[in-house]
Amino acid sequence: MNITGGKFKGRKICTPDEKITRPTLSKVRMGVFNTLFSMLGDFSECSFLDVFGGSGIMGMEALSRGFASVTVIEQNKKAAQVLKKNYEQLGLKPNLIIGNALNVMSKLSDKYTVAYVDPPYASGIYQETVEKLQNLAGFIILEHPADMQTVFEGIIKRKKYGDKMITYIKQG
Repeated sequence: MNITGGKFKGRKICTPDEKITRPTLSKVRMGVFNTLFSMLGDFSECSFLDVFGGSGIMGMEALSRGFASVTVIEQNKKAAQVLKKNYEQLGLKPNLIIGNALNVMSKLSDKYTVAYVDPPYASGIYQETVEKLQNLAGFIILEHPADMQTVFEGIIKRKKYGDKMITYIKQG
């Protein structure tokens, strides 16, 4: 898997075992960051929270494209090791929090410009995750199955990519 844009464009990263994570496709990543750029413009003052980090690719894409800071939450220790290795290969030190995302978010005090949410599809925790992010992020981006019905306040855009859907939510 390669980073799709910015100063690390083309750099290859490792992915954890596919039984552990489901990496976000490159066309989805490009679409997300192009949409964010159209909404936010310059990312240099922006912060990014990757709630279910996996390989760390979304956070690395954010840093590559100029986000000022990235925080990653990952529960699986094997995935977290791969994530750390990926950041180190780029000369970066991840702000990585290892633990259950729902518990971790309850303890966060920082505010983030963008939160990216891509939990295991069958987890059933989308609603609870969005609720926990209401006071933590200006924009919430959800990756979910295209056939999953989502009803959240503040939806400003949806984009379908095959069997996946990206839903953009603006807070406040």
